[in-house]
Amino acid sequence: MNLSLNKTRKIYLALFVFTLISTLGFSQKTVSTEKVGKFSFVTETIDYGKIEQNADGVRVFTFTNVGDAPIVISNAKGSCGCTVPTYSKNVIQPGETGEINVKYATNRIGAFTKTVTLTSNASEPSKVLRIKGEVLKPENDNKVN
Repeated sequence: MNLSLNKTRKIYLALFVFTLISTLGFSQKTVSTEKVGKFSFVTETIDYGKIEQNADGVRVFTFTNVGDAPIVISNAKGSCGCTVPTYSKNVIQPGETGEINVKYATNRIGAFTKTVTLTSNASEPSKVLRIKGEVLKPENDNKVN
């Protein structure tokens, strides 16, 4: 019995040492030297406020590439057909600025909150921008003839 207990202890000790050694290999931190572009937007939400029906619905998101590699925007998609983004296909070098133009169709009356999702090679490959506001009913609709 004493021999069996001694063998069991050795097996447990060997497993413990093996586990300890194998986990030490995973505890090392790796430092990434990969260069990436990074968006820094002036604002990530544009508030149209209260605007008239059929008013100009174009607004501009401005950003700077604060990373250390170029940014290429591959896609910009509005959350619905009433929100249409446009963007430059040019490469945005570190330190350069760029713009995302968003046109909201202001023909529908009422409050709105919409999004534009950018896809790029930046450190955050999917970036969501927001627009919000309220389209007011025209004043002449309240008048009775």
